Amino acid sequence: MTRDSSPDLLTLHAVRITGFGDTPVIAGRYGLDVAEAQEALYDAEARGWVRHTAFAGSGGWSLTESGRAENERQLAAELARVGGGDEVHGVYREFLPLNALLLRACTDWQLRPADGDRLAANDHSDFAWDARILYELAGVDRALAPLADRLGSVLTRFRGYDTRFAAALARARAGENAWVDRTDVDSCHRVWFELHEDLIATLGIDRRTHP
Repeated sequence: MTRDSSPDLLTLHAVRITGFGDTPVIAGRYGLDVAEAQEALYDAEARGWVRHTAFAGSGGWSLTESGRAENERQLAAELARVGGGDEVHGVYREFLPLNALLLRACTDWQLRPADGDRLAANDHSDFAWDARILYELAGVDRALAPLADRLGSVLTRFRGYDTRFAAALARARAGENAWVDRTDVDSCHRVWFELHEDLIATLGIDRRTHP
């Protein structure tokens, strides 16, 4: 039986997963009430776990180093409480080869080697090249679904990665190229990056020393 996470944990974790965002973005990541998320953010700010930065008429929240440590402490305690460590570790092991495929596909989406320039930008005029990449991403999509089901059976907050990835891929296959790798939309790459960050945060893995 899956378990729900507390709003305070979800708020702090949403800052970690999104990297930087205003209060509605942070609240929206896990469907939290904006006022409730705002209160949790102010409390976390008072504890030194998050900071708010404003510039050019906009602003958002980010984690401090102590907030990152607190987030990982909370996630470890939650995972131990629900007894899901083995399952999440197992998913992570199966995630890593898919991660390599996804990163290669995104690189190929951005670059199309040409004579004399192996780092030439992909102008998306080679339809066969792009079709191959979209086919590879479809394979990643199919492999992600059962992994997402396993994660969602441990904790509710893990749900949705597969449906978001599938939605982004559908838009890319319909000709909206940005939905493969852009960071300012909920693209395949962005969804995948969030999942990777979620897994390493939950398992307490240092991204600098592990894939």
